[in-house]
Amino acid sequence: MATPIQATVVQDTRGRLLDPVDRISEILFGLIMAVTFVGSISVATAGSEDVRTATASALGCNLAWGLVDAVMYVIRNLTERTRRRRLAQRIVEAAPETARDMIAKELPPGVADITGPRELEAMRERLLAVPLGKSPMVTGRDFLEAVGVFLLVVLATFPLVVPFLLIDDVATAKHVSRGVAFVMLFLAGYELGRHAGHPHPLRLGAAMAVFGAVLILAVIALGG
Repeated sequence: MATPIQATVVQDTRGRLLDPVDRISEILFGLIMAVTFVGSISVATAGSEDVRTATASALGCNLAWGLVDAVMYVIRNLTERTRRRRLAQRIVEAAPETARDMIAKELPPGVADITGPRELEAMRERLLAVPLGKSPMVTGRDFLEAVGVFLLVVLATFPLVVPFLLIDDVATAKHVSRGVAFVMLFLAGYELGRHAGHPHPLRLGAAMAVFGAVLILAVIALGG
């Protein structure tokens, strides 16, 4: 069993960028941001210029937040990797009993409950065998994943603004855009449930769609 500490000090061999939870979370983030902007378009007052402005604002906002989210993703990785490397160094230098206690505190609760002294000692010995070295704290993979985060946040916007580019009637475009948002929220919730092994992922998808409906109703209530 590899601990998060060990995973930090050995080469990362993951085969794909971002895990499913990260991917779906970023899509949801971009989608919800776009929903709030699209919902703010007023049918009563919106002319073609207003719609173009709101559409550009939605895209621009998600571009900005996609960039912020990507930068924060790299910073988060750097911070966590640095913390774990320093913790690994402390474990290596600590007495065996202290080292085992430090490792136990880093294990997820469910894993810690079924991990005894023998397993902890095996982890400590494996950690001692791993050269800590001075591998880079920020890797090329971090930047690739940050680009992925940026693209997911931004691309989640486009399905919601396309109706306003293709449909002249603002009311109809808003209905179509909201329908697309519901479908995307449902699919995202379904994928999260399926990845988590939920016995009824369709229910989680429906719950996510309901969340989107509540958000849109809140925007409408606030004058959107």
